[in-house]
Amino acid sequence: MSSYSYLLDLAIILLFTKVLGLLTKRVQMPQVVGALLAGLILGPAGFGILSETSFIHEIAEIGVIVLMFCAGMETDIKELKASGKASFVIALCGVIVPLVGGFAAAYFFNKPGMIVSDADASVFLQNIFIGVILTATSVSITVETLKELGKLKTRSGNAILGAAIIDDILGIIALTVVTSLADSSVKLGTVMLKIVGFFVFAGVVGFIFYRLYKNWVDTAKKELHRHTIIAFVFCLLMSYIAEEVFGVADITGAFIAGLIISNVRRSDYLQSKFDTISYLLVSPVFFASIGLKVVLPEMSGSIVGFAVVLTIVAILTKVVGCGLGAKMCKYQNYQAKRIGVGMISRGEVALIVASKGASLGLLGTAFLGPIIIVVVITTIITPVFLKVVFRPGTAPVQEQLIPESEMVTSYYENANEIRGEGR
Repeated sequence: MSSYSYLLDLAIILLFTKVLGLLTKRVQMPQVVGALLAGLILGPAGFGILSETSFIHEIAEIGVIVLMFCAGMETDIKELKASGKASFVIALCGVIVPLVGGFAAAYFFNKPGMIVSDADASVFLQNIFIGVILTATSVSITVETLKELGKLKTRSGNAILGAAIIDDILGIIALTVVTSLADSSVKLGTVMLKIVGFFVFAGVVGFIFYRLYKNWVDTAKKELHRHTIIAFVFCLLMSYIAEEVFGVADITGAFIAGLIISNVRRSDYLQSKFDTISYLLVSPVFFASIGLKVVLPEMSGSIVGFAVVLTIVAILTKVVGCGLGAKMCKYQNYQAKRIGVGMISRGEVALIVASKGASLGLLGTAFLGPIIIVVVITTIITPVFLKVVFRPGTAPVQEQLIPESEMVTSYYENANEIRGEGR
């Protein structure tokens, strides 16, 4: 007999994420914090009511894809181009500083008398790999928070998005370099070629699709549901091809698909449709699934100490690294602080990287607990810190939304209507 327990799981997740989201909203925190807490409370780290099933995992994956697709549709292409160099510098500093910081923390603790590792790789590679884990950025948390605050289309928001996409690429390269040293089957040259190939592919296919889709949508007499369906098909195909064919994160494919469609005259209509499916089902499941992944093992005093140090290093290195990169690119102090805070969250990205390292003998089982703690804390505090750094009075002048004169189309004016209120 078929099991219908997944229906109950969905009902519990949707109920708890909304209730806790409203509670966190009452204490002036973004609702996404409540959704994350719901996953922790319901999962193995809390009361153990739910565990992550393959069904929840797949719905969550669709959730993050939709979230990044919407972020792409909300992003001003002209501003993204203008901040391209700055985004690269911010991402580069946001990778190098955490890599060094993570290595230093691991170098101090990963030794006899402190923490005994059962990993097969050399201690040097193990320490480097912990640094690689800290380079990860889970921008989905930041995107949802900035949407809720109505700040995604600010210059800081655009810089965060651009830097996060480049951060993903640099993170893949760093991961590949380390894993290739531990696994001879991984070839750095092949990975680099695939990354370049993906962006060439996205440019060619994206341009062709854009011309055909824009002509079809813009010449229609009214908005049609079929426009939304084809847009979603394109998003899913780009996500699939990015991950399966080129080895680039699926969310990068989704984001680029959103960028391509953002220039369509009726992009505000398309975005409103995706916003509905996002907050109604897939986004709550995604944010709750992060908490459901957390299983806290028993930890000794030295491991707890390492967890505390690694968490502090994880927070400071992103704020300092990305903030320093922003200052090098002439951003104001308040903007640099916002960009640094927006890049703190490690989320599910760090868990995926950690599991990859564990399977290759690059990460000892004793270090999994501290990594999980880093993921939990950085994921929860990022929305809280963003609320603080974006509150009124934290800047000499209020950071304005990108002016309408600079927008790609006049129909883009409603793209900032996605809010947390009334959801």
